[in-house]
Amino acid sequence: MAYVDGFVVPVPKKKLAAYRRMARQACAIWREHGALEYRECVGDDLNIKMCVPFPKIAKCKPGETVVLAWIVYRSRAHRDNVNAKIMKDPRIQKMMSIKDPPFDCKRMAYGGFKVIVQA
Repeated sequence: MAYVDGFVVPVPKKKLAAYRRMARQACAIWREHGALEYRECVGDDLNIKMCVPFPKIAKCKPGETVVLAWIVYRSRAHRDNVNAKIMKDPRIQKMMSIKDPPFDCKRMAYGGFKVIVQA
């Protein structure tokens, strides 16, 4: 079964265009280094009453929305190999050092997941 890195991040709506540009660059770099799939999705239908909505989990402030994202790999070992290359890539290092990022890195939730169902 595949392995997935997933994350949820609150993003100010006024910075979504900048976030999208950064995400497109990151997508190209992750795919170049071997990721099988890379998705970043912006919240659309988030006023859910039957459970805890993503904006509450992400502690969104007024004017923010949620981005849900995932990256798919063949296995955890494959993920570790790809991410090792990613962390050495100067393009990623440049992205990580920008002074005014389009989101608050400290509020990003991230983790690696074993896939248990796949269609």
